[in-house]
Amino acid sequence: MMSRIAVIITDMFEDVEYQQPAEAFRKAGHELILVGLSAGSIVKGEHGAVAMIDRAVHDLPADDFDALFIPGGYSPDRLRIDPDAVRFVKEFFTGNKPVFAICHAPQLLITAQVLKGRRLTGWMSIVQDIKNAGAEYVDEEVVVDNNLVSSRKPADIPAFIREALAMLAKQG
Repeated sequence: MMSRIAVIITDMFEDVEYQQPAEAFRKAGHELILVGLSAGSIVKGEHGAVAMIDRAVHDLPADDFDALFIPGGYSPDRLRIDPDAVRFVKEFFTGNKPVFAICHAPQLLITAQVLKGRRLTGWMSIVQDIKNAGAEYVDEEVVVDNNLVSSRKPADIPAFIREALAMLAKQG
């Protein structure tokens, strides 16, 4: 069974952290729905990539999806100020659904207050934020903790994709 994956994204996402996993998920037969602040809007990556938002996060339930993918860059920091984006992310943890977070993605998880007692990794500038949120920071290319798959940076993308796809396969 293929999964419906919500990709929560807005302007200033890290291009390869969105593009490479998205391509791998689609190639494996999964459906990606881009979720953002307004449906039909075009969001731009830090290096020129563009993506169109399929669904607005406002009133969108996590129940409509099997997993959540949060690309890094400045996008998670911009999304964390939106109460609907924070609620949406939190619902994936409440429902114990797979969450794939790379680079700066934990910023959104910190605001959703879902990291206490968890193990994860992320970009070096947010290590202290992760620890302050009550999580254990692990400096590895990919960390799997229950429903959460996390990676640090673009160089970790192959490991990130491998573990995310493995989790989706187990779920199906």
